[in-house]
Amino acid sequence: PRHDRRPVTMKRIQPFLLTIILLSGRTLWSQTASDTPSAEIYSETPSDSMGDRMEVPPPVSGQSYSTSTMSEDRSNYIRGAMTFTGAYTDNASGNSAGRPRSDASYSFAPSISLDEKTSRMHAIFSYSPGFTLYQRDSGLNEADHNATIDFQYRLSPHVTFTARDTLQKSSSVFNRPDLTGLQGVSSGATGANFSIIAPIADRLTNVGNVGVNYQFSMNGMVGASGSFSNLHYPNPSQVPGLFDSNSTAFSAFHSLRLSKMHYIGVTYEYQRLLAYPLRGTSETQTNALLFFYTLYLREKFSISFFGGPQHADTTQPPQPPLNIQFAAQKSWTPAAGVSLSWQGRVSNIALSFSHEISGGGGLSGAVKMDSASVNFRQQLSKTLTGAAGIAYTKNDVLQGALAPSTSGHTFSANASLQRQFRQLNVGLGYTRLQQSYSGVTVISGAPDTNREFVSVSYQFSRPLGR
Repeated sequence: PRHDRRPVTMKRIQPFLLTIILLSGRTLWSQTASDTPSAEIYSETPSDSMGDRMEVPPPVSGQSYSTSTMSEDRSNYIRGAMTFTGAYTDNASGNSAGRPRSDASYSFAPSISLDEKTSRMHAIFSYSPGFTLYQRDSGLNEADHNATIDFQYRLSPHVTFTARDTLQKSSSVFNRPDLTGLQGVSSGATGANFSIIAPIADRLTNVGNVGVNYQFSMNGMVGASGSFSNLHYPNPSQVPGLFDSNSTAFSAFHSLRLSKMHYIGVTYEYQRLLAYPLRGTSETQTNALLFFYTLYLREKFSISFFGGPQHADTTQPPQPPLNIQFAAQKSWTPAAGVSLSWQGRVSNIALSFSHEISGGGGLSGAVKMDSASVNFRQQLSKTLTGAAGIAYTKNDVLQGALAPSTSGHTFSANASLQRQFRQLNVGLGYTRLQQSYSGVTVISGAPDTNREFVSVSYQFSRPLGR
């Protein structure tokens, strides 16, 4: 059975991630006596300031751009909230006949987060369960779990270890909270593709990344990272036309700092992308050599470009009516992208565009993906904040001429407004979702969704160590 194969992928990646951690430890223990970590070494002295340490350019950092403003960026806090959300959607449960059912929902979501930062370490832990009740169809009632870990540790003055993991169990993508401020616009390539959005259906996703960066000279840095992502539908009958998928990836880069503002470099990336359609396993392996350039106009303002050749080797399971195994199909395609991030005191904007081969995100195989997104956040006054975002993704399934076509595109737009009354936060917002996937039954009948919501939350924050 196809579900029996998915855990094998996880087992294969675990030894690789463990190897990275062990190599990091070897680098640490191989320091000479004069390089032994100490409180003095890790203090913020002029020789150890940000002027000497290199940044990790966005195309190879493995992160998404922050969605918070500088006035909201605070560390060493514990935060909590209890949020009530009332929402109305005109497509709570679509069907192939094109008659979506509307419904109102009521959600209760406690949340807790810990943000701790020292001279060597920065750790963010967030968890938010959720409970959603539907007014008309109680069979859609759900319990959510959202957890995020983001960890960064300086093993030595020149070696930094990073690890991130995000887990979500939900039946509605609209119930995903922005737990850490890091789930925004992607800053580079090889990100997970979750652009295909089914009507309300049980879904489990997990995305992880671990890496090591080593600054070997004043203006030189190398690094390596491994990542994985999993998409699982516990009840396939809810999502006809969509399938489980997972991916693993490895990348290594070399970066040079030409000046305080200019970074250039090259990165090698490998991906193994798996999808599990009804008749077997679709597998695509990619190799890419990408060159990148980043311009830091200010500390919180950067523009990045990347591009290079990407090779794909794809094998798909037997497909009707021929019912024969396809030979592996190989192809070359250019991969390229551009991104921008500006984090001001009261404003934040992040945008990106990329063209690359990526996981199918629920489709029958890997895809050629064109994606573009823009997020904007503005603190209108001391107590009033507005936000808006637009995203577009086109997914062309590889070997689409041979296999049944499930290619298509997704467009989404959202806007929200929040008002703070001491520890009480009141918000309202609107989301518009348009999709076109003629080969995906669960989407093709009712591809569009409109959702309006009102939320009220009680929030608290306490400084750590006080």
